[in-house]
Amino acid sequence: MPGVEGASVNFAAEKLTVKGYITESQIEQAGAFDQITVKHADKKNDEPAFLTKKKWIQVGIAAVFVLAGWGSHFLNGETHTITVLLFFLAIMIGGYDLFAQGLKNLRSFIFDMKTLMTVAVIGAALIGEWGEGALVVVLFAVSEALESYSMDQARRSLRTIMKQRPEEATVVRGESTFSVPVSAVEPGEKLVVLSGEQIPLDGEVTEGRSAVNEAAITGESMPQIKKSGDHVYAGSLNEEGVLYVEATKKAADSKLAKIIHLVEEAQAEKAPAQKFVDRFAYYYTPAIILLAFLIMIIPPLIFGASWNEWVYLGLATLVVGCPCALVISTPVAIVTAIGTAAKNGVLIKGGVYLEEWSRLNTIAFDKTGTLTKGEPEVSDFLPVDQSNGADVLRYTAALEAYSTHPLAKAVVNYASSTHEQADHLLVENVETHLGKGVEGYVNGSCIRAGNPHWIQEILPQAWSSEVDALVDSLQKDGKTTVIAVIDERVAGVFALQDSLREDAAALMQDLAELKINKRVLLTGDQKVSAEAISNGLGLTDVYAEMMPEDKLTELERLASNRNKVAMVGDGINDAPALAKADIGIAMGAGTDTALETADTALMKNDLSQIPKTIRLSRKTMRIIKQNILFALGLKAFALLLVPFGLLTLWIAIVADMGATLLVTLNSLRLLRQRKTREYGTEKSLRPKLS
Repeated sequence: MPGVEGASVNFAAEKLTVKGYITESQIEQAGAFDQITVKHADKKNDEPAFLTKKKWIQVGIAAVFVLAGWGSHFLNGETHTITVLLFFLAIMIGGYDLFAQGLKNLRSFIFDMKTLMTVAVIGAALIGEWGEGALVVVLFAVSEALESYSMDQARRSLRTIMKQRPEEATVVRGESTFSVPVSAVEPGEKLVVLSGEQIPLDGEVTEGRSAVNEAAITGESMPQIKKSGDHVYAGSLNEEGVLYVEATKKAADSKLAKIIHLVEEAQAEKAPAQKFVDRFAYYYTPAIILLAFLIMIIPPLIFGASWNEWVYLGLATLVVGCPCALVISTPVAIVTAIGTAAKNGVLIKGGVYLEEWSRLNTIAFDKTGTLTKGEPEVSDFLPVDQSNGADVLRYTAALEAYSTHPLAKAVVNYASSTHEQADHLLVENVETHLGKGVEGYVNGSCIRAGNPHWIQEILPQAWSSEVDALVDSLQKDGKTTVIAVIDERVAGVFALQDSLREDAAALMQDLAELKINKRVLLTGDQKVSAEAISNGLGLTDVYAEMMPEDKLTELERLASNRNKVAMVGDGINDAPALAKADIGIAMGAGTDTALETADTALMKNDLSQIPKTIRLSRKTMRIIKQNILFALGLKAFALLLVPFGLLTLWIAIVADMGATLLVTLNSLRLLRQRKTREYGTEKSLRPKLS
């Protein structure tokens, strides 16, 4: 159309997106909304679509006429005028929308399920099978309702997330408060959130203290204590107390809005299995039409069989060949699984990644912030060569304050805790060496702080056997070491420890049970320290002292043997590695960067979500295979009745309905997850505010 730059349909999210200079009325006049009930995205209600359409009133009336027609059939006979008239009215009232679309498709040589049904019903009427034609119309409507119901239930998890979107916010202006739409609130405005209310926008707490339930964002039902300076997210529930919050983002840019958008896009992304089914259905429907045509003409022409009987069997073949169940066999399972994962704080960005999850056999982990808590602390500070410990600590902390690395922050925090202030020191010419350390001038002295290999590489003359023995001893205890150098002389050694996550050991055990045979640690940390952690957790391979580019090379090697490889990191420092792996999994606790960079984002730092997601994905793929088997198996069974002349139109439509029902119920099993093995909810204790 003129003025249209692009258009896309997201069936899972029930959205039509049109880009360009065009009005909604022009789109409607072009026929884009034929057979569709259109509602503005912000005005959609929660009533299932299959119950809101007026056509089901028509179907109800048609069903009454069908019952009356069969009554007349038994009283007056099959060919009686009243009988035929009642069945005719049932066909015309119940099948009006079907015929309108089916005949339109025929004129355009589009052969879909409505085309097949239209031909079958008209053909049945032409050979005098009015009763069965009317029954096909009503049962096909029920079958469509089942299909609509299945997709509606599959979208249920997304609707649950969308319900968390607050519509209004209480804004503090001057000494008064005003209730305004969240879309009208600008960053920087002050909000008040009472007990029992949802937090309307992302922001920072400025006053108050309360327990906030962030299940809408992280899937974690345990409320978190929030106080002044803490961040809160739109859609979270303030369970106790009053909070004053300064909005930091617009409503459209909130974490919840991004999650909803990502889930909608993910549900529209087709998995390879779905693309295969679509390709199969593309050839399947014309093949059924050809088969039905051959059944109609070959027996009468070659064997002199009854035209009426074999035309009827051909029409029944058209009905049984309707690809309804086959078409929904994959998307209903994919949409349900992605929605279930999202509801539990795992964002999988599409069916292709869900399918990749099911095939994983290798998972690589970063150490800091992934297997460990990402909060290293200085456990030991040892001055070397009679250096003044206070001066070494102050000078090193002054330099490290210019670095964002977790180890640098730990050194700064340690200096602060010992009251060694470095604020008054002059720091100049700071240069950061990625994965190695930092150097600069503090009060005129050249200071370097970094890992032992870097220091040995640039200052081999400063390295002594005493320092070497000291570093080796600390690393054997699983500690990471930072070497402080003042004017080309090793002046001190910092030993740091980052405690393992409580669920790291259980994760490795779960992965072993799931036949993830390669569990690899890729870290920039020192080798001895990395091996100590690996031995404690049961990892199969360890690669330490790796630069970011080294991780990419190792991931390529791991994938070279047809392995399906996932990389688990923080979504920030490991962005290149996450992009390189078959699946990048960000342990970002919901950071914006993690949402953008990873194929899958874990909204809370819960390692147990990884094996749960593997189980969900494998279950989904099993269900998809079962669905395809159900869809094709029932139809194949019905087609076997054709040579014996036993296939009737009502058997054909019931077989089609049965396949749709089986596919629907089988897919919706993904909504119910066992608590310990797959996603589930557990009772949580309310934290105390004291």
